[in-house]
Amino acid sequence: MIATIVHVYVKPECVEAFIAATKQNHEESVKEAGNLRFDILQDASDPSKFVFYEAYASEAAAAAHKETNHYLTWRDTVAPFMAKPREGVKHQILFPQNS
Repeated sequence: MIATIVHVYVKPECVEAFIAATKQNHEESVKEAGNLRFDILQDASDPSKFVFYEAYASEAAAAAHKETNHYLTWRDTVAPFMAKPREGVKHQILFPQNS
C-alpha cells in the first residue's frame, strides 16, 4: 500500500475555484480501483493551504490515477490557481494493514 501526502498552496483569490475543482476530482478519485482514501484537508489557520492524503493499494493504482480524465482535468484547471508548485511525498502504509 502506498500513500502520498501532497501540500498545495493556492493563491488566496483562487481558493473557492480551487475547492470546486478539487471536489470534482475527489468525487471521481474515490471511485478508482485500488483507491483506499482520497482526503482533502484545508488548513484551519490559512485557508489557502491544503493537504491531500491519497492512499492506494499499489504503486500501479497510484500511477493509474494520474492517467484518469478527472485528474488531468483537475491538474490543468488548478494550475493557474497555484501560489507555488505542489509538493507530494510518497509514504509506505504500515498500519492499518490489509487483512
